[in-house]
Amino acid sequence: MYYRTFPRFKGNSMYNASSTKPKLRVSLALGIAMIAFSRFAETSQGADTKQKGRSVTKLPFGKTPDGSETELFTCTNANGVVLKLTDYGARIVAVEAPDRNGKLANVTLGFDSAEKYGAHSAFFGCTTGRFANRIAKGRFTLDGQEYKLATNNGANHLHGGKKGFDRYVWSGAEVQTHEGVGALFLMRSPDGDEGYPGRLDVSVTFVLTDKNEVKIDYSATTDKPTVLNLTNHAYWNLAGAGSGDVLSQKISIAADNYLAVDDGLIPTGKLAPVKGTALDFTEPHAIGSRIAELKKGATPGGYDHCYVLRGQKGELALAARVEDPQSGRVMEVYTTEPAVQFYTANFLDGNPQNGGHKQHGAFCLETQHFPDSPNQPSFPTTVLRPGQTYKQTTVYKFVTK
Repeated sequence: MYYRTFPRFKGNSMYNASSTKPKLRVSLALGIAMIAFSRFAETSQGADTKQKGRSVTKLPFGKTPDGSETELFTCTNANGVVLKLTDYGARIVAVEAPDRNGKLANVTLGFDSAEKYGAHSAFFGCTTGRFANRIAKGRFTLDGQEYKLATNNGANHLHGGKKGFDRYVWSGAEVQTHEGVGALFLMRSPDGDEGYPGRLDVSVTFVLTDKNEVKIDYSATTDKPTVLNLTNHAYWNLAGAGSGDVLSQKISIAADNYLAVDDGLIPTGKLAPVKGTALDFTEPHAIGSRIAELKKGATPGGYDHCYVLRGQKGELALAARVEDPQSGRVMEVYTTEPAVQFYTANFLDGNPQNGGHKQHGAFCLETQHFPDSPNQPSFPTTVLRPGQTYKQTTVYKFVTK
């Protein structure tokens, strides 16, 4: 892997420059960066950093509500596909992918400045943590000790709390590999952050490959036992962001079961079969073909369900496939995670704060561990302990039909 600019560790994103000696700060940063880069060491040998058509540019992206400066990374692969990222929330800002005629369009919801992200409330494109999805009543017990988290979704904890990873300015650096170009983002979450135990060092690397893939690699270590569940919260519309609803787009999901939930969308612990229900996407169906069945009574107003991926054993495998018949764009999702949350933007209501996008104007496919795992012993563990390294990979691949 090649990087041109070593990360600037700004404010509370990792190390406070006013309270940390420069030499120590650089040493710590270098150590974390070396860990983050190590997983790419073999594949990045001899990366051609001047390959025709590839580029990464970096520009100012505005300020967060607390006045922190942010940056925008614009990455272009050898095919002209564009990925835009910001260090504010280690976030996907845009993905410009071709249709069947080669015309590019941005296929993910986003904004053109940090100020707009600071005002919005829908988690567009962000790295979600410490714990993606919900934890019941904002509490869990680990090694006999109870931890109380911030509650920001009724009585429950959602997406890391009141100030999750989406509200941090991470430290960013350009990266180039033999596969493509992108950016690495690093942050340190302190012990007690939003109620979670342990200091957590996190890296997220985005690479736009020349196969038109957005590859996301996550890595983290802790100094105390803790729980961790990371994902990316991009909202996708393969016809183009702002082009209307996604109800005619066809989806298939590699899952025979989903997690049954209560009225607060907290898992009951039961794995329910999708067969014979409106949640069955074992074969392709238009997103809107049966969505009306989910709007009856006390329901989420659309799809907001965690699918248990078929036979997932921690290896990169196909999780979902979505096709837009109009444009011919197809997105395939591959992951090492055991589940994917399929969400149809049920709570977008046209509010300018969230870009004016309306209900079902996009969909999310958030690869992750199961929600409320710390309180569900039968679920795959989300516990991370000192000496262990959290790792996962998710790939969004764009092709045409």
